[in-house]
Amino acid sequence: MRFSHYPDTDSLYVELKPGHERAGGRTVVVSDEMNVNVDEDGTPVGIEIYQYASRIADLSRLEAEGPIFGLVPASEKGVG
Repeated sequence: MRFSHYPDTDSLYVELKPGHERAGGRTVVVSDEMNVNVDEDGTPVGIEIYQYASRIADLSRLEAEGPIFGLVPASEKGVG
């Protein structure tokens, strides 16, 4: 997982699944300020927060712990 903050626009991109930017996928508009990028299977691979990211997240302490939703292997979910 990687966080990229763009101070000039106060935007934040959270890359959930490296290397899967938008190839074969699509962007789901969640709100005027947020989009979710999904791969060809519909699994979230990135979250884009436009403008005001610093109001939504404490950018001085970006931290992550896994597993992240939608990225747990099926074998760990008891599927398959």
